[in-house]
Amino acid sequence: MSEKLQKVLARAGLGSRRELERWISANRVSVDGKIAKLGDRVTEEAKIRVDGVLLKLKKDSEIRRRVLIYNKPVGELCTRNDPENRPTVFDRLPNLRQGRWVAIGRLDYNTCGLLLFTNDGELANRMMHPSSEIEREYSVRIHGQVSEAVLRTLRTGVLLEDGKASFDKIKPGGGEGTNHWYNVTLSEGKNREVRRLWESQDLEVSRLIRVRYGNVELPRALHRGTWSEMEDKEVNALAATVDLKEKTPARKKVQQRNPRQVRMSTRRKRAQRKPNTK
Repeated sequence: MSEKLQKVLARAGLGSRRELERWISANRVSVDGKIAKLGDRVTEEAKIRVDGVLLKLKKDSEIRRRVLIYNKPVGELCTRNDPENRPTVFDRLPNLRQGRWVAIGRLDYNTCGLLLFTNDGELANRMMHPSSEIEREYSVRIHGQVSEAVLRTLRTGVLLEDGKASFDKIKPGGGEGTNHWYNVTLSEGKNREVRRLWESQDLEVSRLIRVRYGNVELPRALHRGTWSEMEDKEVNALAATVDLKEKTPARKKVQQRNPRQVRMSTRRKRAQRKPNTK
């Protein structure tokens, strides 16, 4: 039985399908000695290389689908490498024996809160795809006077530079003076969409926290800069929302890392990235 090449690579955790399609288009992938092209299908016996390196891919049944819940602090980038050597969300994650962690969505530098990672690129692709209409919920603090007319406009829709956008729901969350909290939900993942919607009404977002992605909520006990791993039954429930089959291979229980462990690990990784100036 054959499958699309990018789907096989994504399932192995090498990246999202969109990212892997770019690899194929850039002639970085070969199958059985021939440069691959988009649309190629492969079998389990195919010898796949990326940048000339032969991949040792496990069968789908041998790969345990994993999902991490991460509480991103302000000041971290959602990128693997930064030319300025600034901290990234990947610095604090555990190592994988095969593949790599794929972020399900992104948060900008000044946004904190819930960020999901998986070793299954197909799961990441489906959860991020607009057709899945996965709800995202944010807690946002607004500086300025918010009228009922403004709220109606944000629910009805605003024309941004990349198309029309709106909030599905807006709920007041308290506050005093000119600073008020709102919980907003939307089903798209446009760049900085929450901030841009409020800014289109001449209002300033002074704090933004993602508190839910789909059916996954940010745990109250999860400290900033730390992660916890979802149980298999929770991962299966998440995968079912985007029509992926259940996978429950045996595994060892993974505990949440405490903040001290995270800080020590992060220091080691940053030290390794610093150039030797001697």
